[in-house]
Amino acid sequence: MEAIDFIQTQHPFDCLDETELKHIEQTVEMIRFSQGDHILTQGGKPSCHLYLIREGVVSFVRDGQVIQIQEDGDLFGYPSMLDQASPSFDVVAEEDVLVQRIPENVFRKLIDNATFAEFFLKNLVERLRHISVSDTPSVGGDLTTSVGTLILRPPLFVSPAATVAEAAQLMSKAWAGSVLVKDDPPGIVTDRDFRVRVLAEGLGPNTPVHLIMSRPVKTMPVETPVYAALLFMLEENIHHLALTQKREIVGVVSATDLLRHQAKSPLYLLRQVENLEDPDALSKYAIEVAGTVETLFKGGLDVSKIGQMIASLNDALLRRLLHLAEDELGPPPTPYAWIVFGSEGRMEQALLTDQDNALVYLEDTVEARDYFSALADRVVNGLLKAGFPPCPGGYIATNWRYPLDEWIRLFKGWVETPEPQALLETAIFFDFRAVYGELSLEPLEQIVLDAGKQGIFLAHLARAALKLRPPLGFFRRIRDEAGEVDLKAGGIAPIVSMARVYALQARSRSRSTLERLEAAYEAGALSQEGSETLIETYCFLLRLRLREQLNAISAGETPDNKICLKDLSRVEYRHLKDAFLAVREMQEAVSQRFQTGMLG
Repeated sequence: MEAIDFIQTQHPFDCLDETELKHIEQTVEMIRFSQGDHILTQGGKPSCHLYLIREGVVSFVRDGQVIQIQEDGDLFGYPSMLDQASPSFDVVAEEDVLVQRIPENVFRKLIDNATFAEFFLKNLVERLRHISVSDTPSVGGDLTTSVGTLILRPPLFVSPAATVAEAAQLMSKAWAGSVLVKDDPPGIVTDRDFRVRVLAEGLGPNTPVHLIMSRPVKTMPVETPVYAALLFMLEENIHHLALTQKREIVGVVSATDLLRHQAKSPLYLLRQVENLEDPDALSKYAIEVAGTVETLFKGGLDVSKIGQMIASLNDALLRRLLHLAEDELGPPPTPYAWIVFGSEGRMEQALLTDQDNALVYLEDTVEARDYFSALADRVVNGLLKAGFPPCPGGYIATNWRYPLDEWIRLFKGWVETPEPQALLETAIFFDFRAVYGELSLEPLEQIVLDAGKQGIFLAHLARAALKLRPPLGFFRRIRDEAGEVDLKAGGIAPIVSMARVYALQARSRSRSTLERLEAAYEAGALSQEGSETLIETYCFLLRLRLREQLNAISAGETPDNKICLKDLSRVEYRHLKDAFLAVREMQEAVSQRFQTGMLG
């Protein structure tokens, strides 16, 4: 292979045009170094070449310590050359190495190409952020367009004194599914209200609309992206959304409008869940969720937003299953709360994974124990039918259902007398989120909040967060198993765990990993650089995993957390290695900050 043939297949040289590549071809040199040769010297003369490794491995050595390994396709020499400064480390051939080097004067002409220059001028955070935009599939960008583009007609208004019959006639004439009520604040009446609040209650056509309206009407600005409107309607469990411009309502969009806009809209699934009467009808739920996730992903939606939408759908499913169980068992004998934790608690679950749920009830009586045992059985079995596998560790409500006092004892025990193995297994409980029920969980919230003041607890939790490590070998090369690496164990789970520790120290009630990292920075528990690095690394790994999971489903395979390295582009491989390195460095910072080495 000619020198230029290899060069033009490597990023960022694939951004250059034929004239620029020709210039490289005329000036590039092929140089061989033997094992142990110093190519650049720490504190020596600035580099006057850009080096591209063709074959072999080099190490970056600072003060006698290997800090990084570079392999074929990697570049070095440019930081020193751009800054006209001495190299900050030795570059040593770990084995016989073949490099292609480009003279400084040619390199400086090439960086007039802005796309080419970006690679050398951006740090890891900027490069991961850039790849998240450039590599995300898009089908017309329809999820990021303004929801105002879906407005079909000006808004319809009636007075609060108008009758149900008058409102129905106005809606029928305009082929509309809702009418706004001109009140302060405005209300709304929908065709669903006619069924549920008029016909079902036996009310007559002369009933004033102010008796059946919902007020205030839920609103969002017209410039809101479609995905944000979708998420809002899911979270609020509404089917009509009023849109405002300069605080004036200029239109209403319905679930039907968004269904037309998105073939596999989350609102379509929400409608199915709301109408569910028999859990046996849930056999296709997992398949439909996967189709919805694929639509959202290909629509260019950020993976964290996809997780929020799917979590909202799963919440609606849980509420429906609990309603059905209560209808069968009768009203609960004491107030309770159904909680989820783990990825569902953090609202970061895209495709369906293991169940992580539990039940908290107020009064511990024989009647309560029997009732909630039956309730948990019905709901957990309903989730199994929907495609949620049981938790391998047994963290499901059929096993974890206790009165509030017992939960308080458990949480206090984890915080006040932390046991390393117990914390490793139960740390996910600190992600808990109530999905259904009237019981206040403020006592548990307060224990979690106060845990941030317990230094020993935080140190133990931090040490548990360091159990999973990025798959990097001694020389910081990616260590694979049969050509694969586990993205969850190697990067996603460590970041989730670190974010949990930092957020507790910041005394934040945030649950999602991204919100926790932002809260930790705002509270001064984490530097801006550390927060941004973990956020962008986390998003990159989530996106890479979801892409491969969707590819597996399309191929009729079972999705998992692993990725085959040979399927990655050279750019993705480089970014993956940098991401793993960033996670390892942040873990070292966590160890130092929380003094995990002092625990013995």
